[in-house]
Amino acid sequence: MIEIDLDGQKVQVTEGSMIMHAADKAGTYIPHFCYHKKLSIAANCRMCLVDVEKAPKPMPACATPVTNGMIVRTKSEKAIKAQQSVMEFLLINHPLDCPICDQGGECQLQDLAVGYGGSGSRYDEEKRVVMHKDIGPLISMEEMSRCIHCTRCVRFGQELAGVMELGMIHRGEHSEITTVLGDTVDSEVSGNMIDLCPVGALTSKPFRYSARPWELSRRKSVSPHDSTGANLIVQVKNNKVMRVLPFENNDVNECWLADRDRFSYEALNGDDRLTSPMIKQGGEWKPVDWQTALEYVARNVGDIKRDHGAKAIGALVSPHSTVEELFLAGKLVRGLGSENIDYRLRNAEFTNHEGVRWLGTSIASLSTLQRALFIGTNLRKDHPLFALRVRAAVRSGAHVSVVHDRADDWAMTITGASILPAGQWVQALADIATAIGNEKGAKAPLQGNATDSAKGIAASLLSGERKAIFLGNAAAHHPTSTSLLALAQWIGEQTGASVGFLGEAANTVGAQLASALPGEGGMNAGQMLAGGLKALFLLNTEPEFDSAAGARARALGQASGMVVTLSPFKANLDISDVLLPIAPWTETPGTFVNAEGRVQSFHAVVKPLGEARPAWKVLRVLGNMLGVQGFDYESASDVLVAARGAADAQQPMVQGSLLSNRTAKAAWLGDTEARPVTAAIYQLDGIVRRAPSLQLTADAQSAGRVRESDPGLAMGVAA
Repeated sequence: MIEIDLDGQKVQVTEGSMIMHAADKAGTYIPHFCYHKKLSIAANCRMCLVDVEKAPKPMPACATPVTNGMIVRTKSEKAIKAQQSVMEFLLINHPLDCPICDQGGECQLQDLAVGYGGSGSRYDEEKRVVMHKDIGPLISMEEMSRCIHCTRCVRFGQELAGVMELGMIHRGEHSEITTVLGDTVDSEVSGNMIDLCPVGALTSKPFRYSARPWELSRRKSVSPHDSTGANLIVQVKNNKVMRVLPFENNDVNECWLADRDRFSYEALNGDDRLTSPMIKQGGEWKPVDWQTALEYVARNVGDIKRDHGAKAIGALVSPHSTVEELFLAGKLVRGLGSENIDYRLRNAEFTNHEGVRWLGTSIASLSTLQRALFIGTNLRKDHPLFALRVRAAVRSGAHVSVVHDRADDWAMTITGASILPAGQWVQALADIATAIGNEKGAKAPLQGNATDSAKGIAASLLSGERKAIFLGNAAAHHPTSTSLLALAQWIGEQTGASVGFLGEAANTVGAQLASALPGEGGMNAGQMLAGGLKALFLLNTEPEFDSAAGARARALGQASGMVVTLSPFKANLDISDVLLPIAPWTETPGTFVNAEGRVQSFHAVVKPLGEARPAWKVLRVLGNMLGVQGFDYESASDVLVAARGAADAQQPMVQGSLLSNRTAKAAWLGDTEARPVTAAIYQLDGIVRRAPSLQLTADAQSAGRVRESDPGLAMGVAA
């Protein structure tokens, strides 16, 4: 450790730290623009100039290493004058259009200009003008004349997103940030550039000019999309979600958001929202009141139970639903005497297992991995925030290997890859296991061929210390998923690697905890999707787009006697008999459990739209009307206590004894024509599918072209 004197305060920091790091540790603020704790040091704005004793001139705090006994003054006359001079230079060409700037009120330049800017300018020549650029549907570059060339956006793309889509061209006052070739910015985490921009040069296209920052209420929530469980700040005006920003949590999403977490809120204000209960009469949808709709459902379900038995009733539930909703859906179905409930809509294998499938390690540990093997995933698109962490590990020397059926661009160096059709993944893992067994003198559970690619992946896993093996969405949905897991477990045991599932949805782990799975004698999702039930509840899901059945799910209405859809949107119109409007994640309290088993509860941030009601309340009333015992909950927290158990309800993490990725099943070679179905990045759930700006992105357009070439994939894309 090195000790320095900072404004008369003794501060100890590690050797190699900069003055800025010491200031952060001491709680001393030094004005800056280009410096960001998650980015490399550029030292090009010079706003952080400080007075270092014995230095001939002010030094940039972000780029000056500390030395033992160094004396630094951040508020001396020398430092203040230097900072004021830099501010004058920065404002020479700035358009000074704060009254009309969309960034006004949350602009770092505006804030610092108050403290360090002058009341007038000595510059009276014409200011420069930079032409606007169209870089896609998410980020606006309409006012690039405001850019101060901090290069935060450039460094984010190059270092964290892994794709340098923006760069600086020309020199001096002619410098400008651009895509150079006039391309669009297509990164799945591009929205973070908006947060990083300290001025109004990069702004959000969907949010642009819709509200002023001081008009917005800030409310904390959790993302309902992938299994990261990103923490959010939802900004609200007049009971309407206007913008979503990241809430910093270094253990989960750090200070970043994926674009689908940031921009999907548009769907919540769209025309496709279901605002009142509806019943299909004579082939036409008629709005009705809640009492009529619920009585209709209760009466018909009761008749079906009497005439066909409880086993004719089932529920398909979405893993994007909350723990409370999933628990009550299961309790309702089981209270009626049926075990037909399942959340595994895209799965092709439905093996029962003990324990809850999870990540197998912490999310934060992804940043420090030294060796990793990913099976059946395009990590960059399936889990963008996980990819950021793995990319950071690769920059620190980690080796990443992949078994997949496509050579996707992960925007990071891939050390070893086995690119084979999905039906050959079991054989690929058997080959890797055989190569490891040959090195360690152990017998692999399934004998394979030690191919060159298998030897390379085996050598990678046998080296290093912190290691992990992950099964992605396509591996979890694979017809021989258990075989993949069994082989991954053996490889993990031989190499000292943890083994886990990345998890498809926001509540994949929570759905298992809430027992949204068929019990003894119950039908799984594949069987229910094939038809045969007389009453089917669809909770927050659209089988045509959310299940392996795809377009075949359109026949579900004819195969079932009555289909009841609980959704925030006008969904399943062709197959449903009743539509019940439920509140999306912004309009209901609830709980998600992310891939690492972190339990995150949240409150509603706005009131339900129209006649929509929280799904847990709708299910509670249905349970009472159907005479099911134990449906007397008064709040969502009461339901959570029942779902988790009183002793465990307040624990922030799921008990380790409940988490298990082990399997006693033996590995076997499966169907070589296997084709697991996964969702494209902007087709993951109903909210994302209805977000207009996300559907205009290059990723969404390319997924659309895949669907057109293979209509059988519906809204899913084969992994």
